[in-house]
Amino acid sequence: MTNRIVDISSAAAFLKMRNGLLVIEIEGVEKETIPFADLAAVVVSNRQVVFTQGVVTGLAEAGASLITCDEKHHPAAMLLPLVGHHAQAERFVCQAALPLPRKKRWWQAIVRAKIAAQGRTLERLWGRDYGLGPMSSRVASGDPQNVEAQAARRYWMVVFGDSAFHRGEEEDPRNAALNYGYAVLRAAAVRALCASGLHPSFGLHHHSKANSFVLGDDVMEPYRPAVDRVVVELFRAGLTEGLTSATKRSVIEAVTGRYLVESEQRTLFDMLTRTAQSLAGAMADGDPSWKPAPWEFVN
Repeated sequence: MTNRIVDISSAAAFLKMRNGLLVIEIEGVEKETIPFADLAAVVVSNRQVVFTQGVVTGLAEAGASLITCDEKHHPAAMLLPLVGHHAQAERFVCQAALPLPRKKRWWQAIVRAKIAAQGRTLERLWGRDYGLGPMSSRVASGDPQNVEAQAARRYWMVVFGDSAFHRGEEEDPRNAALNYGYAVLRAAAVRALCASGLHPSFGLHHHSKANSFVLGDDVMEPYRPAVDRVVVELFRAGLTEGLTSATKRSVIEAVTGRYLVESEQRTLFDMLTRTAQSLAGAMADGDPSWKPAPWEFVN
């Protein structure tokens, strides 16, 4: 799976398909051509972007996501391929039949991985993990004590070096940057799940009648801190504006950057693909010991 993300936000554009290529025209001038096979996602923020049905089909056939944004540049919708794997129907059956105890065990593994990653992020930013490392080992099956929320409160109080920071403040430009990064990360997670033959609507922990991508929300959790670190460093450098083109480019670099997994450098796309594939295998084999592979920052 390829990693290229195209964000179209600065100008009105016309997107069309030609000979297996995405063609981007701005003011009637052809600016860029990209093979659909090279695309992971196209993010459309400008309200004056027009694209043909061929572009939508080309993205779907290539396994890429199309993300459209609202007037505040917040992601509003996501298009994904209908068929992603030869054993898709069989794997859907496995998902639907998953016993609750196994879902709880796997959610425990995800939360432990997330808290450990948050701790490593704090170590990288501030020189210590503020106790999050030991907290990860306290997560029980299903996280009945909600250690995830306890860790989150501690994490967000220190990650920006600002104890007044709150994730619920929509007008805070830091939250706008985080939400944008999470949306791209979520699209990558759902894309990886579909390619592995899993249905993103069958979640392990997240559940909502209005959310068709709950499994994507589950799987992306351990990788959120990769976005957090980039946003923190942007604002450390003095960035105070909202979702500018420069901010988006930096956030996308976090998603397409490289990280260390089992002594090898891999992109987040690759990490998510491997996580989705291993989860699909655990569902087929009935393996209750599945867990996401831990990752580290390269630099």
